[in-house]
Parts: sequence; C-alpha cells; structure tokens
Amino acid sequence: MNMDYSINEKQDLLSLLPNELEELVLSLGEPKYRAKQLFAPMHKGVSPAEISNVGKALVAKLDTVAVYSLPAVRKKLVSAIDGTVKYLFGLADGNSVESVVMKYKHGNTICISSQVGCRMGCAFCASTIGGKVRDLLPSEMLGQIIAAEKDMGERISNVVMMGIGEPLDNYKNVVRFLRLVNCEDGLNIGYRHISLSTCGLADKIDELAKLDLPITLSISLHAYDDAIRSSIMPVNKKWNIDRLLSSCKSYFAKTGRRISFEYTLISGKNDTKEGALALAALLNSRLRGVGDTMPIHVNLIPVNPVDETGFSSSDKKTVERFAETLEKKGIRATVRRRLGADINASCGQLRREEEQKNG
Repeated sequence: MNMDYSINEKQDLLSLLPNELEELVLSLGEPKYRAKQLFAPMHKGVSPAEISNVGKALVAKLDTVAVYSLPAVRKKLVSAIDGTVKYLFGLADGNSVESVVMKYKHGNTICISSQVGCRMGCAFCASTIGGKVRDLLPSEMLGQIIAAEKDMGERISNVVMMGIGEPLDNYKNVVRFLRLVNCEDGLNIGYRHISLSTCGLADKIDELAKLDLPITLSISLHAYDDAIRSSIMPVNKKWNIDRLLSSCKSYFAKTGRRISFEYTLISGKNDTKEGALALAALLNSRLRGVGDTMPIHVNLIPVNPVDETGFSSSDKKTVERFAETLEKKGIRATVRRRLGADINASCGQLRREEEQKNG
C-alpha cells in the first residue's frame, strides 16, 4: 500500500487510485467489489459512513486505517456581476487555499490551487507573498472540485490549475490528481478539459511531455527578454526564456497540444508597442520554422493590483495596442475578460486577507 498519501499516518482515501483502493479493501478482508462501491460516492462528496451499501463492518475497519476528508468552505463570495464564485477552503491542518468557479455557456470552470502558498517569488503575484507552506495532496486538489460541486449543486466540467502554487513544483501529486480527476467512476473530467499553468519549470515540462496526457499547457511568460523576466520572475534565472521555449516546442512536438502563453501587462514595465514587437519576434523566431505547425496564442492579462507589489495595470488603449501589434505579426492574441471583479476573484488575495486578519 502506498503510504506516501497519508493524513496523520492513516491512508488518505481520496488520493488512492481505483486499484489501490481495491488493494486496501482486500487487506481488510473485504471483497474487491467494495472498492467500487466506495470510489464513486466518495468522489461525489459522500463519506464512507454515509454510503449505505458498504456495511458498518467495513466502515469501522476503514476508520482504523484510513481517513476521508474534504476541504471546508471557510468563506464564499459570489459576484453580482457574472455569478463567479470564490471560495476560501479550510484544510484539515488549519491551512487554507482558494478556488474560483467561473460560469460560461459551455459549463462551469474551476480554478484550483496546487500548494499552500508558493515559493516561485513572481513579483506581481499575491499567492507567493509569505512563501510556500506545503504541497497539496492529490485529495486536497480533487477536494476543491468536489466541495465546490457539492456546495453549488452543479457539475464542474473544466479545470484550470492556475490558483495558489506552482503545479509543476508539486509534480508527483499533480500527476496523480490528473489521473484521479479523469477516472471514469470519479469526476470523469476529460484531459482535454484541463489546463495546467506553469511559471516555466522547463525540466518538469519535459517530464510532463513524456506522459503524453492531452491536457492544455499554459506558460506564464510575462516578458519578451531575460532581463525583464528575471526582474519579475526569479525562475528565469534557472530556466531562461530560450530554454523554456525549447521545452515548449518539444512539448508540442510530442503531444500535438496547443500551448497558451500568459502575458501579464504591467504599466511601464512590459507593455509598450516596442515590447509587443519584441515578443512577436521572439515567439516567431523560436517556435516557428520551416515546416513548423505550432499554433501560438498569447493571453494578455492586465495585472491585478496588489498593495504589496506596487504594480499598476496598463490602460485599455495600451492593452488594445499591444494585442493589435501581436496580431499584425501573426500572433493570435486575446485579452482575458476579468470575471468576478466585484469580489476580487484573482487567487491569493482572499487567503492573504485571512492571514492578516488572524495575525
């Protein structure tokens, strides 16, 4: 039995894959089919004690060796503008993380956290203030989706790993989460409906490519040269732009999956027309060559003001000019629509406010 996934030295049930749950059930002297009776309800937010057909004997045995835990809704904000829901979830050890559910015509999308805090140190991000506390278990990532679905009474069909934390800095747990969330008897969310955002851990991008999971990779680029990127993103000092884009090109060659480049526009820092031209030249030269078919999409994001960073957002005209310049150079560009503006729906700030309030 894999004890890497445990809480207080007990097996963490929601972190177990179906075959591992079968192994646990068999070790307790129960028939293998009990695992199937447990797996599906647990992934809908039903604890073993609430599952009527598994029997009290199995529940008692599980209580001695395993634990089932979901994040608790500590705070919930609902946007009056567009219905976006922001959750502050409390974890079993007292820590908290944020999730945001965004409502679209094609279904509900949840943005989940992968760590408590973050050690990447990106200068514009509220999530990294205070550093990394710990990695989230697969169950704690899965639990954000289950708890949100249970609270809302609605299905979530798309997942974005763009909340608190750097997913590829929690690589092993994130890969297991991806396999769990895709399980047919569980949440059954297709890989093509999952997007993973990274600040650029090139070595882990290479590892992820080998798994050939058809998820969408989103790269937080945010600059057109190493000098600017290193000044706002310390990760660039280890994995510079050239190395990062090399991994991106290899990822596309291996998986055939489109990569989205996130670009946060910071007033006076990286938002000039000259910057747009430099970004277009960089992406065209590094990712497009004779016979290359890699589509390039840049998602422009006006920076969200955070008191501690001192950064301010580019004005609307500057954002539009930046997008138009990219388009003229053959780079598809869109400006991210800000959802939940009235509830401060970007990740990291609600947790930060809670920490400050509690001293």
